[in-house]
Amino acid sequence: MSIRCGDVMRGVTLAMKYSANIDLLRDCAQLLEEEKQYSHAAALYDHAGNTDKAASLYIKLKSWLKVEALIPKINSPSVHLQYAKAKEAEGRYQDALKSYLKAQDYESAVRINLEKLDDIDEAVQLVQESKSVQGAKMVANYFQNSDDPTSAIKFLVMSLCFDEAFQLARKNGKLDLYGDILIQTSQVRPEDFKSLALHFEGEKNHLYAGKFYFHSGDYNKAMSHLLKSGGTEEEENEAITIAIDTAAASDDEKLSRRLIEFLLGETDGNPRDPRHLFRLYMAKKQFTEAAKTAVIISVSEMSGGRYRAARDVARGLCAALRARSLPVPRDLRRTVAVLHAYILVRTHVRNGRHDLAARLLLRTASDVSFFPTQQHQVSILTSTVIECGRAGLKHQAYHWARVLMQPEYRSQIDSKYTKKIESVVRHTPRGAPAPEPSTPCAACGAQLAAHELRCTHCETELPFCIATGLHIVKEDLTACPECDFPAIMTELVEVLREEGKCPMCGESVDYRRLVKIDDVTPYMDLHTGD
Repeated sequence: MSIRCGDVMRGVTLAMKYSANIDLLRDCAQLLEEEKQYSHAAALYDHAGNTDKAASLYIKLKSWLKVEALIPKINSPSVHLQYAKAKEAEGRYQDALKSYLKAQDYESAVRINLEKLDDIDEAVQLVQESKSVQGAKMVANYFQNSDDPTSAIKFLVMSLCFDEAFQLARKNGKLDLYGDILIQTSQVRPEDFKSLALHFEGEKNHLYAGKFYFHSGDYNKAMSHLLKSGGTEEEENEAITIAIDTAAASDDEKLSRRLIEFLLGETDGNPRDPRHLFRLYMAKKQFTEAAKTAVIISVSEMSGGRYRAARDVARGLCAALRARSLPVPRDLRRTVAVLHAYILVRTHVRNGRHDLAARLLLRTASDVSFFPTQQHQVSILTSTVIECGRAGLKHQAYHWARVLMQPEYRSQIDSKYTKKIESVVRHTPRGAPAPEPSTPCAACGAQLAAHELRCTHCETELPFCIATGLHIVKEDLTACPECDFPAIMTELVEVLREEGKCPMCGESVDYRRLVKIDDVTPYMDLHTGD
């Protein structure tokens, strides 16, 4: 009543005396605001806990010290915006910028950075973080005025000004850049890509025409242009990569057939790298065909002596099939097993485990025709004889030494091993061969030579241990946590302690991450495909 009667100071004093009564403070503050007693109203709002209202009134009064004291407590974007506008009007642009950001008025924040603070880097970062369309348009205009068309195109696309971006890109000969920016933008219309495709079609640029027809969804035209793309090897590889995406996206068997004929060389008599065909089959989820192609690629790598690369190609497809719980075809299993065993030999020799190296070489030698060149075959058979000799496996060394003495191999034996191999052949071993170490079959439990991967009792094909190359043991089973290939746990622990990397995938693995696996079934089920 004191306030209503005009005795403002008495009313405020009484209200503050009873400041525990929040409703009383709020009612008095509202009455004072109606009476345009903003300073007293703001003080009572502040004591009542209505910081936003208090700050709004202090801004009207330009009581900046009191406003700044309240700013950390303010949550209302409208109050921050009010404060930002007031600070901008006073020329305090840094303070204005901070409050525009708190108010989430990103367009005003971008404008302040560009027009008042001349901080283009901050403006660009703000647009990228906020995705503000109007902010992007302002930045684009800034770059246009600064004669930086590349950046202007980027921000015109961000501001969804596709037509303006297209015209600017065409004017400056940067349509390829414009297209790449479009590909990374989610709100693009198919007609924007089609405009680009038509432009490059008119210029006879088949790579770019095909690329942008693909992104416009016109897969037939895309494939036609991509298969005509010549130029450098790099350009052709890019065209083939896009053509593979086109075939996979279209789900059109005619387009896939055209691409396959091109890759096989049926179109122009020039067969392409089989890796392209492999990627096509993988993209179309045709895993049987992909497996056959992976074996072809592996054989090609082996011809150049790149055994590890050959193994990795086959291993990669195995991993892809296993990730989808699909069976691994027999030819692919054989490729991985033979190559990994041969790669492991060097490790075992280095560690002095000649018996294990010899057993793996014996398995490899019995499958030596798998290796594509006679030179590699002779090298493998020579290593088999030498390691069998070191391991005391005289009968086996004698057998393979005799094989090496056959006419097709003899002339290719390395001269430094010729006399040694001839000596092995001259001294026929006596007595029976030493018994082979055996471990139980993971499927039926019958004892089986440790290096054999097919059980003679139940005829199950067994997975191999990535640490030793021997067949896995059910009671001592683990798997690499990175590639999930199985292993004998005690053996893999030793390898990881010594080398720190998985012998199959090459990833760094702490041996303490290994866990014992009790259920062998998942690894057996993945070895049932033909």
